[in-house]
Amino acid sequence: MTPERIATPDAEDVYAADGDSDATAYTAAGPGDFDAIAKAQAERGDETLVINMGPQHPSTHGVLRLMVECDGETVLSARPGIGFLHSGIEKNMEYRSWNQGSAFVTRMDYVAPIFNEAAYCLAVERLLGIEDEIPQRAKDIRVLFMELCRIASHLIAVGTGGMEIGALTMMTIGFRERERILDFFEAVTGLRMNHAYLRPGGVSNDLPENAIAELRDLIKWLDKHFPEYAAFCNENPIFKGRMCDIGYQDLSACMALGVTGPILRCTGYGWDLRKQQPYCGYQDYDFDVITWDTCDAYGRFRVRLAEMWESLKIVKQACDKLEASVGQPVMVENAKIGSPSELALGPDGQGNSHEHVKKIMGQSMEDLIHHFKVVTEGYRVPVGQAYVPIESPKGEIGCHVVSDGGARPFRVHMRDPGFNHLQSVPIQCEGGMLADIVVCLGSIDPVMGGVDR
Repeated sequence: MTPERIATPDAEDVYAADGDSDATAYTAAGPGDFDAIAKAQAERGDETLVINMGPQHPSTHGVLRLMVECDGETVLSARPGIGFLHSGIEKNMEYRSWNQGSAFVTRMDYVAPIFNEAAYCLAVERLLGIEDEIPQRAKDIRVLFMELCRIASHLIAVGTGGMEIGALTMMTIGFRERERILDFFEAVTGLRMNHAYLRPGGVSNDLPENAIAELRDLIKWLDKHFPEYAAFCNENPIFKGRMCDIGYQDLSACMALGVTGPILRCTGYGWDLRKQQPYCGYQDYDFDVITWDTCDAYGRFRVRLAEMWESLKIVKQACDKLEASVGQPVMVENAKIGSPSELALGPDGQGNSHEHVKKIMGQSMEDLIHHFKVVTEGYRVPVGQAYVPIESPKGEIGCHVVSDGGARPFRVHMRDPGFNHLQSVPIQCEGGMLADIVVCLGSIDPVMGGVDR
């Protein structure tokens, strides 16, 4: 606002580009002009208000901006603005080895990092032509970690979604269970998040000796506490009043926008890549695809709640498989491709153990050279391209990799479900109430690290 400009009801909007807006803009020269603005607006009878929600960090979704036009409390239009969390991960990967890619993609959807790693590794393995050479124990570990990560992601979705509508206890107990899962991840990988644990060819290291015992304890804990979520919310009249018939999006709208995951399955369509296009041996596990029939925020909540039980069912089966396969390899047996997977700490708590170094040094000179080259330079991937989709907690996440035959990717692109799903914001919100926007957003469950990349 500048002193030379006066408050006029039909003043030109000096901050709008040509064609940006045909709405009335008011410019005030001083505090006293707001009385004139209020009077002029009252005479117009136009109650349309444009609200800039963000860029902010609602719960754990990430930095998102919503441009909302309202008539009173009714939403006339809602447009998401993205790009505030863009990190250049895909471009950076063009300057790193194929094996280093896991450490980059895991930071995209940081709430479900294992799925980023899984999609990337499966795509690289397809280019390498080693999909059938991955050890069974490595596949079972991948399934175990993906399902635990699916539970952790859903706990964030239902926990923060509950918190956003006043059900604070949903958040506190959700993070309680998630912490137990992250503790297990840390015990195996050394990290709570952004693990870079899944590598092309297998996983970076085997489970420690006490992992199965810790996993059994975790399963007992989840079995005991999962019923609390249904008891708190399933038939809670306040919870249902805020969720039922909110964020409606039917099957045709989902298909038009490429929407997958719980949003699609709550329309009654049981599309799940673990069943339709099995990978990592999912065809050998017994579980059900959860659907609902309400097409609203409440249906998505119920789908996620039931999917946590199905994931726990898979975790139990994977635990049994891993207990029976102790000692088997977890990395492809190809010295030119497989990264070291038997690393261990030395007596000083740093570096590799003497046993591991002795084993590497005691093998043939060719094996030692391959080991050195894989660690320092990486391996070359045949010319070609591959796209592999998998079922993440939020929907279909896919990785498209392109190789020019070198030791670095020519191009890596992730198809994150949240990017597609944010297109649903106008469908779900327009015509509804302003207070329901956060319910719709929580039911979509986007993570901006995956959306922006």
